[in-house]
Amino acid sequence: MEHIYIYACHEDEQALCQLELRTLLGAGTVLGAGYAVSPRRVEPSRSPFLKLRLDVRYEAGSLPELASQVETLTVSGSTFKVVFAETDTPVSYDRRRDVERELGRHLRGKAEMRKPEQWFAVTQLGDRWLFGDCSYGEAVWLQHQQKPQNYSTALSTRVARAVVNIAVPVIAGTRVIDPCCGIGTVLVEAMSMGIDIVGNDMNPLAVRGARVNLAHFGMPNVVTLGDMRSLGLPAASHVSPAPAATPAAGNAESRYDALILDMPYNLCSKLPEDEQLQMLQSARRLASRVVIITTEQIDPLIEQAGFHIADRCAVNKGKFSRQIIVCG
Repeated sequence: MEHIYIYACHEDEQALCQLELRTLLGAGTVLGAGYAVSPRRVEPSRSPFLKLRLDVRYEAGSLPELASQVETLTVSGSTFKVVFAETDTPVSYDRRRDVERELGRHLRGKAEMRKPEQWFAVTQLGDRWLFGDCSYGEAVWLQHQQKPQNYSTALSTRVARAVVNIAVPVIAGTRVIDPCCGIGTVLVEAMSMGIDIVGNDMNPLAVRGARVNLAHFGMPNVVTLGDMRSLGLPAASHVSPAPAATPAAGNAESRYDALILDMPYNLCSKLPEDEQLQMLQSARRLASRVVIITTEQIDPLIEQAGFHIADRCAVNKGKFSRQIIVCG
């Protein structure tokens, strides 16, 4: 089945949105201006950019032909609503409302504008008219902005959610680690999507903050205290002494399917290159797919650690810029 997705994003996050959508929606996806066509069915609420999904039931070359097909549809609920999903094919406001009414007139059931039992959507792509079931996205990530613990340099919940989707396009059977989890912004977004993830940080204050945030949203403690460079190594092989780890869900001493690494940075000091390289080498050891978030140009270090850069984008906020780098 073909699925039509409608999305929206701020211009500063356009590159992030496109990277997330082409990763999340998979091979065969066609990205247009404000819409995407994909064979993959994804819940719109997973993405901070997706507004709705249209599951195509009928396709026609004209509106009258589409209306004749819609007449054969049995509405599962007693009430319904038809909405027009805008793509890059220009259709005036009045025309969109006329199309909604015309197709609604051919459906068996009662039109309900406020709380219908079933939603349908119609759209026009070039000379194609498409109609099917409609699902709206819920901005789950908005609720997570109200964390009891926060700090100014943390990822925004919207960016964190997109990064999780880039790292984990398919949830089932995927084990994930965030080895520098900070106050747990990535953890909260991942766990709200049902992703099997654990966190780690060497800063006791960050670990405490992450645990407070997880508990605030009714999520279990999955955070350990320790140096990521020690993860997955025998005790005698630790790179440097690390604080004693606290037990958490999952097994940190094993390999993961995906890893999200937000490289530590400080406005007053710069992490030495040898430490950055050690962190990247640890990430390489821990997972086969890694998404790196960095404010610095570290491509040579990424390659030195044995990674291949598969995709990337920049996220800008004023003069501040982050690189999102997908490595394999």
